Amino acid sequence: MTRGYRRVDGRKARGDRRRAAIIEATLRVIEREGVAGVTHRTVAKEADVPPASITYHFPGLDDLLVDTLLLSAESMAVEVRDQIESSRIKGSGPAGAVAEMLAEALGPRRGRTMAEYELYLLAARRPTLRPAARLWLDVLTSLARQPDEVRVRAFLAGVDGLLMQGLIDDEPPTAAELLPVVERLLEPLR
Repeated sequence: MTRGYRRVDGRKARGDRRRAAIIEATLRVIEREGVAGVTHRTVAKEADVPPASITYHFPGLDDLLVDTLLLSAESMAVEVRDQIESSRIKGSGPAGAVAEMLAEALGPRRGRTMAEYELYLLAARRPTLRPAARLWLDVLTSLARQPDEVRVRAFLAGVDGLLMQGLIDDEPPTAAELLPVVERLLEPLR
């Protein structure tokens, strides 16, 4: 083997791609049917893989749901961080970025947001999901430049509330409608 060359394990790469496809399929099933619709068979059909592939990668449904929730939490945390950092660079401010992100989550991405929240709430009944459900809060709290964790958690609780309220509204709120509320939530962090 030459220096600087790293051999790629093709089987591992294919397995990682298949796991990712299964997790994405799980989110689509939850969007369409709710968590109750998640079975090895329904996810296999959605992912267009044999059912044995699901049980190979995820022996139990809780394993599948935990990994799906972890991926969702990590994606949401990265998205929030990127939006806030981008707003600092553009000079538009974090309130506008968060309001835009919330409007997107409650508008075009409403189905995905409902699926993620359904998983998030399932953690109240299934202790195995709780660490994954807390991940996004922990990640976002650690990203804050403010040393006051209580204020950050209060802001995140407000964001959760806005998302839950927006999901039960008949019409999703716009970024302009959300902006004054987000500004108020951010006041203690300034």
